[in-house]
Amino acid sequence: MTIFEQNPKLKHGIFLFSITLCLFPFITAPLALLFGFIITFLIGNPFEKASQKLTKILLQFSIVGLGFGMNLTDALQTGKDGFLFTIGSITVTLIFGILLGKLFKIPQKTGFLISAGTAICGGSAIAALTPILKAKESDISVSLATVFILNSIALFLFPFLGHLFGMSQSQFGMWCAIAIHDTSSVVGAAQRYGDTALHIATTVKLQRALWIIPLSLLTSFFFKNKDSRIAIPYFIFLFVLAMLWNSYFPSFHHFNETIVMIAKKGLVVTLFLIGAGLTRESLKKAGLRPLAQGIILWTFISVLSFIIIRTTLV
Repeated sequence: MTIFEQNPKLKHGIFLFSITLCLFPFITAPLALLFGFIITFLIGNPFEKASQKLTKILLQFSIVGLGFGMNLTDALQTGKDGFLFTIGSITVTLIFGILLGKLFKIPQKTGFLISAGTAICGGSAIAALTPILKAKESDISVSLATVFILNSIALFLFPFLGHLFGMSQSQFGMWCAIAIHDTSSVVGAAQRYGDTALHIATTVKLQRALWIIPLSLLTSFFFKNKDSRIAIPYFIFLFVLAMLWNSYFPSFHHFNETIVMIAKKGLVVTLFLIGAGLTRESLKKAGLRPLAQGIILWTFISVLSFIIIRTTLV
């Protein structure tokens, strides 16, 4: 029996203290994710169920908070520039992902969930499509584990590659939004690159997330399940309202800046909690064939979008 099993309060205290450390400026978004993983690997996560619920709430709060630092006109232009990228990349990723799933003989629903998670917004897309597909627990856990592992790698890898190839903030923000799975890692990687990259990545990624709705409708049609409830990411509309507030009430500039600062700290804590969810069990669940599908699909869309963005955006 370990010291933590003998004294659960010590484990609770260390975990809560670790979250508190994430509020300090020396803990960046990628470091927070790694920190969360290390803490859980060493002592476990004493608040596993609460962490899962808090992660979703805190991520949505942080995204809405970032809207208080964005201008509506700029966001509309960014959304317009990213619209064709979004449609094209989602379509290509889904088709290629489904073909890979069949090639590797991965269960149909697992392969589809991995493809949808890569194409749109990682865990959110998987969660939205699960009841429509009537997916088994094994399909869900394997898909989430695969996407989550690659998502965590992207948070570290993308900023490094962006600087290595001399990408502008506009290019990097668009690349993050297209090629990284979850909104949390998109925002985390872009935040590390710069404010312009952050604004572009957040706007395009949230526009991308809305494609959960038409994809859910198509999924219910092809999988013959018209009774399932479609999950709509309502927090995106709050994000738009936050942008409207910032754009039309400039006198509240200092108030808005404070909210943005709190939102950025909230994102760091969110990534710590996400890292704390990457357990040994989740790594084992991924499996070689689904992980191979995820890696190839992710590499494909990352390289393709990188080439297109580098040649078309300044």
